[in-house]
Formats: sequence, structure tokens, C-alpha cells
Amino acid sequence: MMSFLAILRRYPVARIAAAGILLFGFAGAATSPYQPVVAIRELGMSNAAYSVVIFAAAVTNVLASILIGLLADRRASYRRPILVATGIGALGFATIYLMPSALVFALVAVGPLAIYGASNALIFAKVRSHATEFTRADGEAVGALLRMMISVAWILVPGAVGLLLAGGDSMLPAYLISAVLALAGLAILAALPADLARQPGTPRAGIGDLFAFANPGLVLRVAGVALASSVLHVNSAVLPLIVTGRAGGTVADVGVIVGYVALVEVVFIFVWAAVCRHLSMQVALVLCMALYLAYLLGLATARAMPQVHAASLLGGIAAAAIITLPIPYLLGLIAGRPGLSASLIAVNHFVGAGIGAGIFALGTALGGYQGAAILAGLAGVLGGLLLLVLDGWRRQPMVME
Repeated sequence: MMSFLAILRRYPVARIAAAGILLFGFAGAATSPYQPVVAIRELGMSNAAYSVVIFAAAVTNVLASILIGLLADRRASYRRPILVATGIGALGFATIYLMPSALVFALVAVGPLAIYGASNALIFAKVRSHATEFTRADGEAVGALLRMMISVAWILVPGAVGLLLAGGDSMLPAYLISAVLALAGLAILAALPADLARQPGTPRAGIGDLFAFANPGLVLRVAGVALASSVLHVNSAVLPLIVTGRAGGTVADVGVIVGYVALVEVVFIFVWAAVCRHLSMQVALVLCMALYLAYLLGLATARAMPQVHAASLLGGIAAAAIITLPIPYLLGLIAGRPGLSASLIAVNHFVGAGIGAGIFALGTALGGYQGAAILAGLAGVLGGLLLLVLDGWRRQPMVME
């Protein structure tokens, strides 16, 4: 841990980026668990309308991530887009709180908050643009720290916000909390160091770079990562249903599981980073997908809460790798384009969610929630094996370079 603290002291861009990602996570974690409650129960949005809004917001987030990433690469400027996107997000959260209505919620979710979602990938792109400042070991440590921040945000914030607002008759103040957290992130990110000049001989990014997204090799690799990521989306759907169903648990048990799994993830992010010093990301991903399949099998067959808790510990260990290992892999898929490469994080999330929705629908039709869990685990292993076939088993350093 001391070495990680030393790295944060040594590299201002890493220190500020880590704090920025943490506050980005805080802002999202304060509202995401309560978003359906606010939209449907408090603002009167129908289930169908809410589904359309969430899908449209996801599409906007992907398009915004790609276009902003392309613009950032073209101008070799990452700091300004980060600040603009973060400021827009703070304004969006505040607007929902100050002007609560179904229409305002829909417009803000599809617009400002979708753009705000692109700031996370832009922060990774900003750090990657400074990769020449890091040693290989320090680059790996910085990457692990940034990825850890994503999980740290979810350990306490959802529960803390829930407890804070439990006595009230509305969850809308959660959006005020998110606005304040986003503003705090904006203040911190304003201290990011200036962008580095474009390396001599590096061509400026242009519309033609978008054709990289049609490259078969890139498409297959993103598909492999998305298959692996889809298990997390399916798990988020089936876990509460199995816990409050056949396992005999309560909604409170779900909250407890989510909290301690996030804590396990934080610890094992560093373990998996150490593993990847000796194994390739592809091999490590296959191993973690096998572990996650074992977790989902345990969850699917659980008939009491002790079985769910035991399986969830294994799931947390594997999820730490699923959440974090693909990020540096995606960041390296489009050479010399940190912004466009970072947009693949949003693309992966979108495609993974779509695959997860399909798996959930097919799995529940074939074998209920248990069938969906098992089918998701098998799809995840398939994704890991696809990357192994495409890239081989030899280790390639997981460095932001």
C-alpha cells in the first residue's frame, strides 16, 4: 500500500485522476440504485417509457464517448472535455432535483447525464496520454488504482444515501447529493496538469479513424470482452430475485451482499494486477470467468442464505477481474488514439448490457432465474476463450502506453 501512496505523490495526473474517478463513482452510486424509484414511483413515468429513456441514454452515452474521444484525440486535448462533461453532469443532477417531472428526467437522462457518463473514459484517456511519464511498473500500479476507485465508490455510498433519506418521503434529494459530488469532482479535476503536445509524426485524428470500429479484429475483441462483461449485468438482475425468492432472503440481504462484494473486489483488484504480471490478461480472464461460472452455479442452486453468501465471496473475487482487467486491454486496441480507445469502455458496457438482456430473456424462458445465471456463466467463459484464441496465451504487459 505504501508503494501505491508513493506513486500517487509522485504523479499528479494519477493522483487527481484517481480522486476524480472516485467522485464520479460517488455521484453515480448516490442515484443509480434509486433511479427507477424516482422516475417511476415519484415522477409517474410508465415502465415502458422508463425502459425507452434508459435505452436512449445508453445510446447517447456511447455516441458521446466516441465523438468526444475523437475530438479530444484530434486536438490532443483531454482536460477541457473532462471539465465540460463533468460540469454538464453536475447541472443535470441539479436540474432533476430543482425541476422534478417525468419530461425533465427523460431529457436530462438522455442528454446531460449521458454526456457526463463519458467523463469516466476521458479520465482514463487523459492518464493514458501521459503514459510516457510512467515506468512500466508504475503504469501498472496507476491502472490498478484507477480501476479500484470504481469499486470503492459502491462500498458505502448507496447505503449511506439510503439511510440518510430513509426518513423522508422522496428520494429526489439523492440527485442534489450527486450534483454536489459532481461539482466537487469538477473542482478537483480542474487541477489536472496541462495536456502534453502531440508526439512528432503522430497524425491528427479525423473522421477516418472511426473506420477502426469496423475492423473485424477489433469487433471480435470487443465482442469477447462484452460477453465476459455481460455476466455482471445478468447477475445484477438475478441476484436479488434469487435471494428474495428461493434462498429465502430479504431486500436488506441484497444490500449487505452488494456492500461486502464491493469490498472484496477492492482487495482483489490488486491481487489480479499481481497475477497479470505473470499471466496474460486473456489467460487471467478465462480463469476468472471459470470462477464466476462456479459462483453463478452456486447462486443458481442456493436454497438458503448461507449458500448465497459463500458463493458471493467467490463471485466478488472473480468480479474484481471482470471489472478491471479488460479496461487496459480496451485502451490499447486503437493505437495512438487514447480518446477513441477509451470510448470502447462505453461501447463495451452498452454491448455487454445488450447481451446480458438477451441472456436474461432466453435463460429465464428456458430455466427461470437459475437458468439465466448458468447461461450467463457459460457465455462469459466463451468470451474469455474467444480472446484467448484471438490473442494467444502469452503475456502482454498491461500498461497504459
